[in-house]
Amino acid sequence: MSVIVLAEHTQGVFKKKTLELVQYAAGIAQSMGTTTTAVVLGDATDAEMQGLGQYGANKVLQVADSRLDTLNARAYSKALIAAAQKEGAKVVVAPHDVTGKAVAPRVAAALKAGMVAGAVSAPDLSKGFVVKKNVFAGKAFAFVNVTSDVKVITLMPNTFQVKAGAGSASVEKLDVAFEDKDFSVKVKAVNKVTGEVPLSEAELVVSGGRGMKGPENWGILEDLAHELGAALACSRPVADSHWRPHHEHVGQTGGTIRPNLYIAVGISGAIQHLAGVNGSKTIVVINKDPEAPFFKAADYGVVGDALEIVPKLTEAVKKFKANH
Repeated sequence: MSVIVLAEHTQGVFKKKTLELVQYAAGIAQSMGTTTTAVVLGDATDAEMQGLGQYGANKVLQVADSRLDTLNARAYSKALIAAAQKEGAKVVVAPHDVTGKAVAPRVAAALKAGMVAGAVSAPDLSKGFVVKKNVFAGKAFAFVNVTSDVKVITLMPNTFQVKAGAGSASVEKLDVAFEDKDFSVKVKAVNKVTGEVPLSEAELVVSGGRGMKGPENWGILEDLAHELGAALACSRPVADSHWRPHHEHVGQTGGTIRPNLYIAVGISGAIQHLAGVNGSKTIVVINKDPEAPFFKAADYGVVGDALEIVPKLTEAVKKFKANH
């Protein structure tokens, strides 16, 4: 019996959301009095995999097939199911991102497991196996008691702070009998964003909407984000109008983020957008419309022209940094 966790990586490097996930799985394993096994798909070095022990992994199972270096839901699911069966896993943990949303339901169906998607807390084992998650586009919480023998959980990124400890995980190879049909979906190209803070891991996010009036004005948001060390995001109408790339779109039909600070500039705050950002610890809204719905969800609000306010905010950040 163990807790297994899907440990995503990019070219062998484990990012913050994976370390958070391993730490989360280790917490569950400790509560259940068992061990944590991380499942690594594709190529990664032994040193990187052993380093997962600093976040609570006791063992790493690596399925070293280069075809797994890019997401393939069918093949990923087959590998994770094989790992769960080998370890006799009672809990399977995956990220609540593109990968987890594609893989976790398949794994749950195969293992006849109950599943909680988008957990925001560790399970409460005092009354069964109760997991807290967002519902109604983030307007409320549900507490789900999973009664099946095997449980599958996807964790919302940026739910917990990551803390490295001591330890080193052992590494074992896991052979999975893949068939040609497991790779029937072919990846022709992967376009990677470089030199930016990934939105899913960003603790600070600056986001713009139609109130920015056009892509030519985005430079002031880029300047603010640069000074703060923040990631850039946008609302759906902005992405649909091709002012910004679609990977920056956050909301119900885009990415879901939980940064410590979310600065929304020129965004009205429709429920579809709030669904992707209302897990933010602090929300600052800048909008010239005092009746904008976003102000009801904001911790701080500024009414005024964003094109005038944002440059002043950037200057204030520069002065603050210069004096500290």
